[in-house]
Amino acid sequence: MGRRTRRRTPLGTIWEVPEALWRRIEPILREFGPRKATGRRVADWRAALDGIIFRLRSGCQWEKLPRRFGPKSTVHDWFQRWNRGGVMARVLAVLIAECDELQGVEWRWQAADAALGKARLGGDAVGPNPTDRGKDGTKRSLIVEGGGGPMGAVVAGANVNDHLVLEATIEAVVVERPDPREVEQHLCLDAGYDNPTGHGVAERHGYVAHIRPVREDRRPTRRPGRRKARRWVVERTIAWLNRCRALLVRYDKKSSNYLGLIQLASALLWFRRLHRLGIT
Repeated sequence: MGRRTRRRTPLGTIWEVPEALWRRIEPILREFGPRKATGRRVADWRAALDGIIFRLRSGCQWEKLPRRFGPKSTVHDWFQRWNRGGVMARVLAVLIAECDELQGVEWRWQAADAALGKARLGGDAVGPNPTDRGKDGTKRSLIVEGGGGPMGAVVAGANVNDHLVLEATIEAVVVERPDPREVEQHLCLDAGYDNPTGHGVAERHGYVAHIRPVREDRRPTRRPGRRKARRWVVERTIAWLNRCRALLVRYDKKSSNYLGLIQLASALLWFRRLHRLGIT
């Protein structure tokens, strides 16, 4: 099936789970935690997920969640359970796979980059931020496809060089990549990856690397018919994610919780693409 191009009214900012998205998420939650016929009443999962999205958007403390989402301890508890079980990654994978079936994933051109941020409360996977007077900071390393859809992310300390987390970032892609021998895939990177490690990782994973050289006199020549490297795509996606206050400034001590928020925000971006494709 070819990609659908029917125009639809753009989605506004997602503050609660739309019905079309809930239909995709609910089976994953039920598989992760089947409801029992007896025992204590299970929390309202949809309300809990709405509360998680509210915190993702607003950056508020868990204690400040509005009461309509249920007890704050319940929302936080389920959020941590889902993160430990990889639920957010599965939700992201389901949405990417659905877009891929509709030829809505541009595998040919990909890009990776990292962004620094503050880590207000410290925690694991933090380090001295070289751009913030050595205060505790965190790094989000992200890989996106040609349209800017995030496919995988890792969290590291702010003092970890970008090229050292590149391999983990590529391996964090939540869906199976096409075989590089069948589908040529280009990876666009900035000058921070212009070293033996960066080139070696790209080669091992079957990419045609487009890395901005550190020295201007080492500019690579572009073969006829080749598109120019698109490093700006991943930078735009990072800017999209930064609109979520809980990602712009990290308040989660556990890096797994912070990564879960990144995966959830990425899933919302893919849901918007499904909407543009006319599927939701």
